[in-house]
Amino acid sequence: MSTTLLAVVIALVLGHVASAQLVSLRRFHWYQSWLQWLGEQSGEGSFWRGRHGIVLALLPPLLLVALLQWSFASTLFGLVALLFAIVVLVYAWGPRDLDVDVEAIIDAHNPVARSQALLHLWNGQAPLRTDGGALVEAVFANALTRWFGTLFWFLLLGPVGALGYRLVALVAQGRFANDVPADTRAGAATLFAWLNWPVAQLMTLAMALVGNFDVVFNAWRAGGGSELHANAAFLFGAARASVRGELAEEAEEYAEEGMVPVLRELPELRDAMSLVWRILLVWLAVMALFVIGGWVS
Repeated sequence: MSTTLLAVVIALVLGHVASAQLVSLRRFHWYQSWLQWLGEQSGEGSFWRGRHGIVLALLPPLLLVALLQWSFASTLFGLVALLFAIVVLVYAWGPRDLDVDVEAIIDAHNPVARSQALLHLWNGQAPLRTDGGALVEAVFANALTRWFGTLFWFLLLGPVGALGYRLVALVAQGRFANDVPADTRAGAATLFAWLNWPVAQLMTLAMALVGNFDVVFNAWRAGGGSELHANAAFLFGAARASVRGELAEEAEEYAEEGMVPVLRELPELRDAMSLVWRILLVWLAVMALFVIGGWVS
């Protein structure tokens, strides 16, 4: 667990200080070529063109990573395994760093620059909604798929989990969705939704701990969070409710002090990003407790 925590911290730091360089290195052309080759070799009615066809795309690269992960485990006292874990986690992260994209939106003071920055938050999809609730949902949707999904499966399965999550994402909703048959893409989307479900649950729990527990819990329950289905809508509902509640509390505090609230641009966007950081800190704190517990025992 200590190795895992160290890998996560290094990946976070690298993602922030070298965001542009890492984006250029996170290329998955080999995966796109593999998907296209599978399509060329498979005829109508083949396994590849069915709902479970994504398995064919995932097995070779994940088996290779699992083999390397296992072989490096005891090499040079685990140092090689640590370096390998860092490389894979950094590669599977993102592909863009969320806080950098949010800062770019906030710092853009003309419509053209802001629209360009918003494209990264909405993953190039139009229309670019800028109302408060939509921005909160976009921040948390990106936090789920860029950060926490990769992190959760890395914690659970190591490098093979992080890479597997990213490869599924690229087919389910990423830039390679058009390189696979419709049924294969639908199966990948279902798998991706189930991969996200436990992550969204843990994000919501951490949100309740760092925010208003009652507000988050009620929104989680109203959004169907207590039901077992592949849908993370409860996370977005809880995030909107939490941000709305925090902004209302902030305005109330200003009123009680007889002060005029400081007008900020895109307050929902700022508060949503702050909330994401606090959730991440809770996750890291829990990991640190596991590390300390392991040393003590």
